[in-house]
Amino acid sequence: MQKLKKNATDWVHDELKIKSFYWQEGYAAFSVSATSRKGVRGYINDQEKHHEKKSFRDELIELLEMSGVEYDPKYLD
Repeated sequence: MQKLKKNATDWVHDELKIKSFYWQEGYAAFSVSATSRKGVRGYINDQEKHHEKKSFRDELIELLEMSGVEYDPKYLD
């Protein structure tokens, strides 16, 4: 996971030119297809504005449920 997070951070810094990017404590990972790359890039660019409307926690729960992933809510706080 450490290598994945480092590579993802390097990509955000180098490709998206977002120098203020950092990881929160804990993580979840979802893969996306190459055809979704443009949408994902837009999401990352607008993430701060996006989370003014929907919290990270609420969005994570939504993604977990859409993906059919079982989870224990105690690990979300």
